[in-house]
Amino acid sequence: MKKVALITNFNISEKLVAGMQVAERLIGRVEEIMIPVTYKDRILRNQSHKKEFGYYTPEEIYTKAELIIALGGDGAMLDVARRAAPAGIPILGINMGRIGYMTEMEMDELELLDRVFDGSYRIDERTMLRAEVLSSSGQSKFSAYALNEATITNGSAARIVDLELSDGDELIYTYRADGLLVATPTGSTAYSLSAGGPIVDPKLSCFCVTPICPHSLLARPLVFPDTAKLRIKNICNREKVLHLTVDGRGTFDLYFGDTVQITRAERTVKLLRMKDESFYTKIRMKKFL
Repeated sequence: MKKVALITNFNISEKLVAGMQVAERLIGRVEEIMIPVTYKDRILRNQSHKKEFGYYTPEEIYTKAELIIALGGDGAMLDVARRAAPAGIPILGINMGRIGYMTEMEMDELELLDRVFDGSYRIDERTMLRAEVLSSSGQSKFSAYALNEATITNGSAARIVDLELSDGDELIYTYRADGLLVATPTGSTAYSLSAGGPIVDPKLSCFCVTPICPHSLLARPLVFPDTAKLRIKNICNREKVLHLTVDGRGTFDLYFGDTVQITRAERTVKLLRMKDESFYTKIRMKKFL
């Protein structure tokens, strides 16, 4: 590999030190280490600059890098994943967060980086979903991609809302709940898990639909094939606006009659794996089971 990007928040001293440790492992193995240009001054002030460093805009990094190494937790991995997916750039995650379920290694395992250059790795390809907001007349108003989940709620106020779930033209269920969450298998161990959804092996091709605090004993999580065209309609008269949140970040307003259509995205996220760990070994280690 000639160009490897190193992504973390270099403004945090701990992550700056960690980033330099990773860079030392890469020097001599790559032609250039790509770093976001916003951190150039910080690295220069800290006298941590190396001749192999190149400073680039995010647009350049997420189109030209051959591999992205992300230092952080699952939030950092989600941000990198959304940006890297369109170009199909693989991601290697090094955990500096609390759980780091999506990451591959810890900072005390940097010797594993050698496997990147001798080919002793595999690519774990993860499904994404596409959430599109349609007006009551069917006009597209907004679209976004998610690796974990799309969530419809009232926002900051925990008030019950009314939502109608369909698969295509077939009505599935009408919910009264604090919200509704649609997760990929990757997202089944995130917000969906906290809301009472199932843990799903990422090799499965499905969506998990989980009501958030439903006002019914009959409302239970549902699992659909990812060939489904899920539609969630805002039928709540009591609230002026609901909110669609994608991977806990991007938010879009949903007015009465608006529909969120969720389908499998054409793009995927490529995670670089080097350990001989199964999905179930990892969730045991991370204390999910």
